[in-house]
Amino acid sequence: MTEKSTNLTNGPERLKFFEDNWQTEMGAWFPGERVVLRGKDVFTELNECSWMEYIVYAITGKNNPKLATIIEGLSLLSTSYPDPRLWNNRIAALAGTARSTGALALAAGIAVSEATIYGLRPIKGALDFLYRASDQKDHGIPIEEIVKDELKANRSVSGYGRPLINADERIAPAMRFLKSIKADSGKFVKLAFEIEDYLKNTRYKYQMNIAALNAATVADLGVSLNEYYYTSTLAFIGGILPCHLDAQTKPEGTFFPLSVDRIKSMPCANREWSN
Repeated sequence: MTEKSTNLTNGPERLKFFEDNWQTEMGAWFPGERVVLRGKDVFTELNECSWMEYIVYAITGKNNPKLATIIEGLSLLSTSYPDPRLWNNRIAALAGTARSTGALALAAGIAVSEATIYGLRPIKGALDFLYRASDQKDHGIPIEEIVKDELKANRSVSGYGRPLINADERIAPAMRFLKSIKADSGKFVKLAFEIEDYLKNTRYKYQMNIAALNAATVADLGVSLNEYYYTSTLAFIGGILPCHLDAQTKPEGTFFPLSVDRIKSMPCANREWSN
């Protein structure tokens, strides 16, 4: 937004300024000629990028092949499970059994991935916590105090603990992958394990879940909260799409049906309607 537009009022004057006038440095399509993204020609300057490298450049404005490799590898290992019982996959499977389209199923699955206790918000929350914890540690505050303050403020520590089971089977394969690309021993990865070591010996017995490891890995590359959020929005599609495809091969309307007699309910008294 230009300086002139920010100084305008919120009324008709501002709307008139934007009429047929959208100014952006993000990019543009020039029909019959070229496409530009953040000042670079897509056909001649970005044409050798991988798909994820292109996405990373679109989001961050930086060429960062290592970040793209990490996002691809960790998404495969940690977020794209083709199990229709999982929250976002269940939506996609329901769309398939209702004979909805793949695009709608994928959009709905991604939309419900933005939840408070799972998915995109805990992923972003883990990165936020690690950045704050690192800053506090650099100022001499011990891990014990950092974690206790976090628990007192939020009653949880993003990236630690897990529903159903505490141990996270994704940590070991993720660490093997990170080691193969020399991304397993950065400052934030070490901090994430240091926090886990403390929590495991408390009454909470929390262990690190994959959100903390993923966040620590990108923190070592200096990724911001918003950059991490946007690069993570597609992380679940490898699990969402197979569940939709599978449900389409089954009889219509048969995904996890529930008979009425399995529903526990309290009968309501008849209500009287006044005239």
